[in-house]
Amino acid sequence: MTTATVAPAVAAPPADSIAAAAARPLAAVTGAEIQAPLITGGHVRYANLDYGASAPALSVVSAYLNEILPYYASVHRGAGYASQISTSVYENARDIVRDFVGGRPDDSVIFTRNTTDSLNLLAGCLPVADGRPAGDVLYLDIEHHANLLPWQGVPHRSIVAADTIAATLDAVRAELEQGGVILLAVTGASNVTGEILPVRALAALAHQYGARIVVDAAQLAPHRRIDITADDVDYLAFSGHKLYAPFGAGVLVGRPDWLDAGVPHLAGGGAVKEARLDGVRWATGPARHEGGSPNVLGAATLARATQVIAGLDQERWHAHESAVRSFLVEGLQQISGVTVHQIFKDTNPETDTIGVVNFSVEGYDAGLVAAYLSAEHGVGLRDGRFCAHPLLKRLGLPSGSLRASFGVGSRLEDAQRLLAGIEALKTTGLGWDYVVDAGRWVPANDTRTYPHWAPNTPGTAGAAPCTDS
Repeated sequence: MTTATVAPAVAAPPADSIAAAAARPLAAVTGAEIQAPLITGGHVRYANLDYGASAPALSVVSAYLNEILPYYASVHRGAGYASQISTSVYENARDIVRDFVGGRPDDSVIFTRNTTDSLNLLAGCLPVADGRPAGDVLYLDIEHHANLLPWQGVPHRSIVAADTIAATLDAVRAELEQGGVILLAVTGASNVTGEILPVRALAALAHQYGARIVVDAAQLAPHRRIDITADDVDYLAFSGHKLYAPFGAGVLVGRPDWLDAGVPHLAGGGAVKEARLDGVRWATGPARHEGGSPNVLGAATLARATQVIAGLDQERWHAHESAVRSFLVEGLQQISGVTVHQIFKDTNPETDTIGVVNFSVEGYDAGLVAAYLSAEHGVGLRDGRFCAHPLLKRLGLPSGSLRASFGVGSRLEDAQRLLAGIEALKTTGLGWDYVVDAGRWVPANDTRTYPHWAPNTPGTAGAAPCTDS
């Protein structure tokens, strides 16, 4: 295995103001200096532009994990010293998360597996009247599947978003005016394009017509301050794995009445007050939906990550992210045959976007471009349909596109490496042969090796390609 380091090609240096804002990471993340093997030989620092899928753990959070791991033990029902500490850490995490999102004092904080799990939980708690659902759930066609598929199992309606945010708000209002909607389900920021929706305005609309609102904040929470009390949001869901915490724990925060009356999300130990052979009295509060042994380390690291994010200087935080995004978007738009995609014509790119850029390269399959950037440039990003099939179809991208996403651990060089790779592709083409394996593009005759503890095979085994058969 070669250990040579390759000096990566980079795009032209940016203006001084951009370079100053984004030359260095805003916060240290674990794995920031890992070396990626190139198919042509040698290694480069891995340029991680896939934060939108799973963000690297903050170094502070990794250190915290190592600190509490020796005390990991059973939660809630253990009398021992370590169990008492673990229980305290787990329950205290609820208060930390509630504060992070500006929750109301009586809001429930329920720990789940991820955002998808949280929204499925809420779908099981929709109110009923005379044994029938009390109304419809209304959602947009731009949603991630996590905020689309759970509602298809209950009475629902969908709206095709207009090409402006203003017109989309009008469409939501028109549907709400028809009556019969009990819940409006919206994303806080698109996982495909990074565009932010006006959550406060949508909440006001929902409440005006007697509905509640749930916000999928999986993408919004890692990039913007959230205050559900000020915005009058009823329910909010997000995930630790996108918020710089390991283990993938999620959380649902919101008004307790629906949650306390809803069907327990996971029947099992801890979710009951009393169990009999022929019946049960269910608990109320978070315990009702957290049956079984909880993911105490996931909840604890999620809470610690929220404390770090909450402590960031907001001006520096937004300047850092905006600098990387602006440089990347402007660079992509200058390359012939590259298209940057967005949903709404009236989105303000300076204030109404997060660290996500979606684009396509004319003449190349998105999966092939992603494989090329990884193998020949050490750049990691996402390709496909991003679990948002209806949106990709309406954007004219039924076979998928590319997504670069970044955050507090990113630096301007990551964007420069991506631009240099795309420019090289357009001028000189692929430098290696690629084949499709298990539905994914991979380099042909790949002889790169992996860490001694990892399977020495391409990472496509068991893949579920996001394509039609």
